[in-house]
Amino acid sequence: MQAVILAAGKSTRTYPLTVNRPKPLLKVLDRTMLEHNLDQLDGLVDEVIIVVGFRKEMIIERFGQAYKDMKLLYVEQRQQLGTGHALQEAQHFLKDKFIVINGDDLYSKRDLAALIESDYALLVREVEDVTRFGAVVVEDNKVKRLVEKPDTNISKYANAGAYVFDTDIFRIELKKTERGEFEITDYVSELARMGKMDFEVVKGRWLSVGYPWNYLEANVALLHEIEDNRIDKSVEIEDNVTMKGVVVIGKNTVIKSGTYIEGPVFIGEGCEIGPNAYLRKDTIIMDGVRTRAEIVDSVLMDGVTAKHNCYIGHSVIGDNTNVAAGTITADYRHDGQSNTTLIKGLKIDTGRRKLGAFIGEDVRLGIGTLIFPGRKIWPGKTTLPGEVVKEDKV
Repeated sequence: MQAVILAAGKSTRTYPLTVNRPKPLLKVLDRTMLEHNLDQLDGLVDEVIIVVGFRKEMIIERFGQAYKDMKLLYVEQRQQLGTGHALQEAQHFLKDKFIVINGDDLYSKRDLAALIESDYALLVREVEDVTRFGAVVVEDNKVKRLVEKPDTNISKYANAGAYVFDTDIFRIELKKTERGEFEITDYVSELARMGKMDFEVVKGRWLSVGYPWNYLEANVALLHEIEDNRIDKSVEIEDNVTMKGVVVIGKNTVIKSGTYIEGPVFIGEGCEIGPNAYLRKDTIIMDGVRTRAEIVDSVLMDGVTAKHNCYIGHSVIGDNTNVAAGTITADYRHDGQSNTTLIKGLKIDTGRRKLGAFIGEDVRLGIGTLIFPGRKIWPGKTTLPGEVVKEDKV
């Protein structure tokens, strides 16, 4: 069986984390999103077609022609004309039945295996408020129609962006939407009209990374799936280190004296933690990080340095960024309401009462930098000593 992974988009809604790389190459814990999904497909399919576009060379060079026992093929979507167009670009490689998944969502093998039991099927998740999603209306155990972000709760099911089709769907002619794109959901709608579309409810995992804070939440969700301590035997732990809860520490990492770790916490390889660091619940530290900071519910990506009395909360810090002494990410509104942030010029309610900063790679923060909640700093930017970041630095 074959699979198609849609990984061509530019992912502007997750800026500044994806200014210079495809979203499927963001790491979640110790692997990229694309690796997580390939791992879930392993054993279910023998060939994967990856539709690439933005910075395609980064994906091709990283993965090559095979992953585990699966052959990898690449198709370029030169124009961003929608998910339906992306699938059509892969058409000449497809032979019969196949599964399609979004490259920037995270799925479980359990759900994908259940999905492919049908001839035509759509993965859905039960949600309380379907108005934030593509709604899937079902009747008599069949999909009846799809409605994008309806005004009312017309269904309890949201579209999770994973599908099973066969090559017969390409007989269906897609029409351009008002946005000038061709959508894969139009294939689903036509199959539903013919009474052919089954659905499978998520029982394992579906994590959609539409915004920067969703990326943080995806890391935390996978961290919470780990049930026991995993500390590599090469880890050096000095005296006077306290660890509580689930803690994962990768090889060749040093935990220095006075450090307090309150799990669940993930620490990658080759890190230097402390002395006197305070890693609170839901902290994810990737490879090569050096920190003495107080950190909570945050992701520090590869090569970050954050020392000398910093506070990083509910934030994502990009690769090789230097967080200077005394930097503080503010994360809570005085009125206790959920934080908002600007995405492509529009104010978006994040639904989070606590929200920190989202910082791209290779940023240099001056000492004593103070960052307002939900502010974003683009790759390569700097701040002055004592600067207060009240607006995004683009």
